[in-house]
Amino acid sequence: MKKIFLTLLAIGFLMSCGSKEPKPIKLNADPCDFCKMTISNSKFAAQLITQKGRHYKFDDIACMIQFAKSNTVVPYEAFFVNDYLKDNSFIPVEKSFLLRGGTINSPMRGNCAAFATMGKQQEYQNQLHAEAITWKEVYNSY
Repeated sequence: MKKIFLTLLAIGFLMSCGSKEPKPIKLNADPCDFCKMTISNSKFAAQLITQKGRHYKFDDIACMIQFAKSNTVVPYEAFFVNDYLKDNSFIPVEKSFLLRGGTINSPMRGNCAAFATMGKQQEYQNQLHAEAITWKEVYNSY
């Protein structure tokens, strides 16, 4: 009986620790944790994960940055952006290739698109009439 109790206690403890990986977005159901609008377009979705493993979901990279800058008490572990070409495919922001402007039209006017590879970024740069931009430049623009 003691073994069962300890096993259940260990499982409960592990379940209480949050995952450091992004969670799938439930389109038209999950709200943005900054602007509170329902996330309806996964192309521009973003996630922030705290050091304690809490997940925050956003409908736009602009919402994620504004949330992070306005909420300086919570230490953040990681920022993720959705690959513009795939639904619910999150990329660590520091490994993403970003475009901004042109014909990119995101929900909260962050107007940034993220790509998993530089090749895809360059391919879509001309199609979207956008400029390549770094995560640091995007983050500092808010």
